[in-house]
Amino acid sequence: MNKVIGMDLGDKRNVIVVFDQDGVEAPPVTVANTTRALQKFFTQHPGADVVIEAGTHSAWVSRLLKTMGHTVCVGNPRKLRAIWDADDKSDARDARILGLMYRMEPRLLHAIEHRGEEAQATLAILKGRDQLVGTRTKLVNHVRGTLKTLGFQLKKCSTRAMPTRVREDLPAGLWPSVAAVLETIEHLNEQIADLDREINRICKTEYPETDYLLQVQGVGPITALAFVLTIENPERFEKSRSVGAFVGLAPRRDQSGDTDKQLRITKAGNGMLRKLLVNAAQYVLGPFASDCALRRYGERIAARGGKRAKRCAVVAVARKLAVMLHRLWADKSEYKFFPQGIPA
Repeated sequence: MNKVIGMDLGDKRNVIVVFDQDGVEAPPVTVANTTRALQKFFTQHPGADVVIEAGTHSAWVSRLLKTMGHTVCVGNPRKLRAIWDADDKSDARDARILGLMYRMEPRLLHAIEHRGEEAQATLAILKGRDQLVGTRTKLVNHVRGTLKTLGFQLKKCSTRAMPTRVREDLPAGLWPSVAAVLETIEHLNEQIADLDREINRICKTEYPETDYLLQVQGVGPITALAFVLTIENPERFEKSRSVGAFVGLAPRRDQSGDTDKQLRITKAGNGMLRKLLVNAAQYVLGPFASDCALRRYGERIAARGGKRAKRCAVVAVARKLAVMLHRLWADKSEYKFFPQGIPA
């Protein structure tokens, strides 16, 4: 077996435990979390198998080590209960456990594959927009709440039109109480619009495969681009049905003997993509969507009744939507509202 190196990543320094080919363990060492320090240390261990846990620094560290000729295994933290659920947890122990688990059975780490640097940088644009939209929503709610306490009820309007509407309707004496916040909202509107135009440009020029996904109602450029950037390569999944579990929309399972409980979804994978798929599913089931097989599928689930029926329908449609988007992309096919023909 190759030399195995378990490494616990930190913001400023990393703790490393080295196992030689015979499994003899060396004392833990600490290395600064910089490119230069990592290159200096790992040059001394050519061709080693390096084991790390997915986290903030794991993407760029794994790319660096791969360029140096190392084999890198990035463990899934959701599966590493032996590390985070311990009474004597420490950085040195975590690095040691990573190395031991890899030597014993690499599959126990449930290794993940980080997306490429370019895809990660583009995905950061979507995440930045999501943060701006969230901030704008908080500010809009603040303005509405503040004006209510001052006895002024703001009429319904879009977020873009809100600053103008307030200027027109608000008494002059109340303007200073919300002026600064409204100016910030206007600035956020401009930034979000700029990002929307940039996202449209990226879809058309850099990721034309998003056109296959944009055929589906409820799926816009943001959802399509997030899906492509998260999946990266449709061939990584042998079956499209696996995509639902990959984005965390598959239910958990707790089966033992004759008992097989129905549990909530796992919420694994990319949270932003999962939220976008759920939003798209809500549109498909909403009043403005056209009739289609996907909509009828969700309506059948919602018709079962019960407190959770509608929520279950949204999640089920979102999961089926993820499978459908992968199939359209993999096959480069045309979307049909009723693939099997319109039922009678």
